Amino acid sequence: MLALRRLFGQLYTQVFATAVPAGAGPVPAKTDGATPMSKIKNIADVRRHFLNNKEPIYFISATNFNLLGIGDWVGNFRHINYIDCFEGQQRNVFVPKEKFPRDFESIEDINNYLLEHKEVIDFIQSRADGDKAGVAAFLMFDEHTEEICKQLGLKVAFPPAKLRQRMDNKIETVRIGNKVGVPSVPNVLAKVGSYQELCDVSRDLGTDLVVQTAFGDSGHTTFFISSEDDYYKHAEEIEAESEVKIMKRINCRGSAIEACSTRCGTVVGPLMTELVGFKTLTPYKGGWCGNEMFAGAFSQEVRDKAREYTFLFGEALREEGYHGYFELDFLIDMDSMEVYLGELNPRVTGASSLTNVAAFAHSDIPLFLFHLLEFSGLDFDLDIDEINERWSHPDSVDSWSQLVIKHTDESVDLLTQAPRTGLWRMTSDGVIAYDHYSYHPHSAENENEAFFLRISGAGDFRYEGADLGILITRGRLMDDDFQLNERAHAWIAGIRGQYAGQSLQDPVVEEVAVSHAVGGGNFKIL
Repeated sequence: MLALRRLFGQLYTQVFATAVPAGAGPVPAKTDGATPMSKIKNIADVRRHFLNNKEPIYFISATNFNLLGIGDWVGNFRHINYIDCFEGQQRNVFVPKEKFPRDFESIEDINNYLLEHKEVIDFIQSRADGDKAGVAAFLMFDEHTEEICKQLGLKVAFPPAKLRQRMDNKIETVRIGNKVGVPSVPNVLAKVGSYQELCDVSRDLGTDLVVQTAFGDSGHTTFFISSEDDYYKHAEEIEAESEVKIMKRINCRGSAIEACSTRCGTVVGPLMTELVGFKTLTPYKGGWCGNEMFAGAFSQEVRDKAREYTFLFGEALREEGYHGYFELDFLIDMDSMEVYLGELNPRVTGASSLTNVAAFAHSDIPLFLFHLLEFSGLDFDLDIDEINERWSHPDSVDSWSQLVIKHTDESVDLLTQAPRTGLWRMTSDGVIAYDHYSYHPHSAENENEAFFLRISGAGDFRYEGADLGILITRGRLMDDDFQLNERAHAWIAGIRGQYAGQSLQDPVVEEVAVSHAVGGGNFKIL
C-alpha cells in the first residue's frame, strides 16, 4: 500500500503538477518579490499557521453543522448561516436578523441569498482588508455564487462549481472508479424508456434492481425495482434521464469515508457506518439519517480495502483537476464482504461533523485543515503516507455516533416549543434533560451525555421531512446487526418529546407553510 501511494505521488508530481487547468486547483504560493514564505513541513507548522491566521475565512451555509468546532483551530474563522441554531449565543456564527420571504429550491439558493443580503455584505466588508474580503467555503455553491464572491472580493476555497457539478454526477463516479480499479456494484449505464428496456439492458443483473439518477440526494433519487409496478411508480423520473445507473441489488451495509486530495497525496479518514432509511429518523426510504464511527464495525480487511480505494480515487480526482475535500460512499456486500463504490460527494458532508472531531483529528489536525491548506497558496510538503498510516490505526479512532432527526409524520404544524442547542443528559431510566449551553460535540464526555444541535425552532413550520436537529454522542447507537439500539431509541424519543406544535387547520395555510419552509422536504440542507 505504501509503495502504491508513493508511486501515485511520484506520477502526479511528474505529470500533473505542472498541468493544472486554470482555476481548477489551489493557488500557487506567491512572494510578490518579498522573502519567500517558509515551507510547511509538518503538522505543527500547519497548526501554528492556522492558529495565527489573520485572513477572514467563512463557512457559508444554512447551518454550521458540517464544520462544528473548526473555529477552535483557525483564527478569524466565521460561520455565516441562515438558521440560528444557537439563539445568538455563539460568537463566531453570524445570522442576518432581517429575513425576507423566499422560496428556496436548493442550498445554493440559500447561500446566494445570504451573500446578497445587506447585513452579510456589511459584515464581510467590516472585516475585509481593502478589496481582499477573505476566503469562502461552502457545502454547496453554483456559478452565480462564484460571481457574487468575485464582486465581494471573496476567494472560493473549492474547485470551480462547473467541475464540482461534473464530479457530482453518479454516472461519472462509476467511470472514474473504473479507470483506477475502484469497482462499483455490478451495473449497466443506459438510457431507459420503458420497463421492457430496463429488463433488456439489465438482463445479466437479475430481476431485483436498484436504479439511480445522475444527481440528487439518495433518499429521493434511488429507486428499488423488482416488478413492473415498482417501475411505474418512478417511470417519469427514470425516463426523463439521458442515462441512469442500474445496479444489481445486494445485501449491503452503507458506509462513508472522507478524504482530501492535496498536492502531496490524498489524506484518508476512517470508514464510518451510515444510518440509512430508519423510519424513526427519516420518512425517506434510502435516506441518510446519521453516521457511526466505530473501528470494529467492519473487519480490518474491509477497512484497509476502503482506505486503499479512497486513496486511488483521490489521486484520480486530482488528475481530473479536482483538489480538496471529498467523501465516498461504499457499499459493503455482507454476503461476500466485497467493497463497492457507491457515490462521490465532492464537498464537505454530513459526516464531516464526526470526521473532524475524532481522536485522530485532535492528535494531528482536522481533515478540513488539509483542505484549507491546499487552497491557502502556501508552500508545503507533508508526509501523507505517515499521516495515513497513523490515522488507519484502530487506536486513532474513538467511537462517535450522530442521528439526524427529521419529522416523519405527514402532518404540518407550527412549532411552539423546541429543545435548545447544548449538552443534554440521560438518566438511567431513559429520561433526558438539558444541562448547559455548548457549541461543540466534545462537551459530551460519556455515553449518558449528548450534544444536540437544534435546527427547527419555535416559530418554524414542522412538516414531513423537516430537519428537527442533530444529536451527537460518544459510543455506538447501533447494535452488531446494524439496527438502532435501545440508547438510540431513548434519545430519539426524548428529543422528539421536547417539541410541541400548534395544528394548522386550513389546508391552504398548510400548503403555504410547506412552500415557504427551508427545504420544503425537497432538498437536504445539511
